[in-house]
Amino acid sequence: MSTSLDDALLRRLALHYKLATEDQLQGARQHQEATGNDLGSALMALGVLSPQRLAQLEAARSEVQKRQGAPPSGPPPTAPVATPAQISVLTAENPRSAVPVPSPVSPASAPGHPEAIPTAPPAPLPALEPAVANTSPAKPMSAPAPVPAPIPTQTPTPAKTTPPPAEPRSVPRLERILSFGLSQGASDIHFHSGAPIRYRRHGRMIEAEGQSADPKMAAAAIAEILSPTESEILERTGQVDLAYNAPGLGRFRTNVYRQARGTDAVFRVIPPEPPTLESLGMPASLAKLADYHQGLVLVTGPAGCGKSATLAALVHQINASRRDHIITIEDPIEIIHPSLSCVVNQRQVGNHTQSFARALRAALREDPDVIAIGELRDLETISLAITAAETGHLVLATLHTSSAIRTINRILGVFPPNQQEQIRTMLSESLRAVISQRLVARADGTGRVPALEILIATKAVGNLIRENKTFQLKSVLQTGSTHGMFLLDYSLAELVKSGVITKEEGLRHAEDPAKFMLPPPPVMPGEGPR
Repeated sequence: MSTSLDDALLRRLALHYKLATEDQLQGARQHQEATGNDLGSALMALGVLSPQRLAQLEAARSEVQKRQGAPPSGPPPTAPVATPAQISVLTAENPRSAVPVPSPVSPASAPGHPEAIPTAPPAPLPALEPAVANTSPAKPMSAPAPVPAPIPTQTPTPAKTTPPPAEPRSVPRLERILSFGLSQGASDIHFHSGAPIRYRRHGRMIEAEGQSADPKMAAAAIAEILSPTESEILERTGQVDLAYNAPGLGRFRTNVYRQARGTDAVFRVIPPEPPTLESLGMPASLAKLADYHQGLVLVTGPAGCGKSATLAALVHQINASRRDHIITIEDPIEIIHPSLSCVVNQRQVGNHTQSFARALRAALREDPDVIAIGELRDLETISLAITAAETGHLVLATLHTSSAIRTINRILGVFPPNQQEQIRTMLSESLRAVISQRLVARADGTGRVPALEILIATKAVGNLIRENKTFQLKSVLQTGSTHGMFLLDYSLAELVKSGVITKEEGLRHAEDPAKFMLPPPPVMPGEGPR
């Protein structure tokens, strides 16, 4: 069988076993065209399949090819029909959804056509070994659909199965809840046991009238979207992070956790395409950060302020304008970056590597030009990020701090006192910029707009960091407008003066409410906030 036929068979099997969606397969096909890899390698590079699951899927493909047996010029192969026991095992191993009963041969394709492969499973995929010992294995939440007895291969009409009556639900289907949240423009969808469904829109929580989640039904609905490995992690640790691809709806960054009333889940909406700096309302001057070939660029701010979107926009800017190798390390993978001018490899902590630090240490041997880190969480990751920036890589990362000055102090403060002098020197030489941002509600109620504080690492900034005089950085931010620097309060004041936000909203986010309306120093064209 040719490579194209191999890929067609692998595609059908991935869809049949519900290991990939049509959108993911389309993205993998684009990745193939850009890299020349086969479909399996593309799915693994995009984080859709783990190496273990890909090996099992290829084994299933080999089994189908072996059962087909006859060469293309001979009589058409007889399609194998799955037994009830096989489908029962497969359903138990992949409880994301029940496996439908397939026809013996795909009715859309004639035998011999590249897509003419048996739609019944050749054999159940073997269960993946969990990453750690599973003290309480995940169980399927519903029994598999009844399967009729196999029909003799000479019978032209496939068997018909009457689906069982739908089990009554006390809460809407999870997909319906997510769909409604998307229609309302929600950024986050809260699915809480024993409480009404809530949505976050423009930063404010909104309760959905008449929608509540019974604890038992909520646990059952959430369990349907978890893989066996994710179920095991939830059972063992009480929470799990994942990226959920809702059929026909899109991609969601999801956190599932247990609490006093039952099992909850929070879904963050992920845009289908990487954002641009312009679409996020960022200053055009930030595009210059994508021109650096070495150094450290930090995107900071409180939770929910759009750090991940800004980081993704910078990665997209590099991906579209340079010819480099980009490695992203995320938990979980959020926005999918297809390889454009650059080769982009995205790694997920937990699925593809054990930790941020381990992936970052390995990345130094994987010939990257740009490394994007989802979050600097601990001393080891911060240390490795600074080292990577010093050794000729451009490192982009996010950090949970509320201002540029606090970001510098936070990085220095995680190191023991006997290392801080060395780290101050390293950071003063490798730092390129700090973007600290907030999302502020618009005056007209139509959304939120970013308010920024930008620190550019000039020689003066580097000297202050090296000499442990970070308290003087505020004066540099006040007078550094010619380099594109400004304080958060100046950005808020500009937004208030232009009528984009209200004065009350500006005061609520200001670092120094008593002074934030003072006129800022003159800003060079294209360098200041919008």
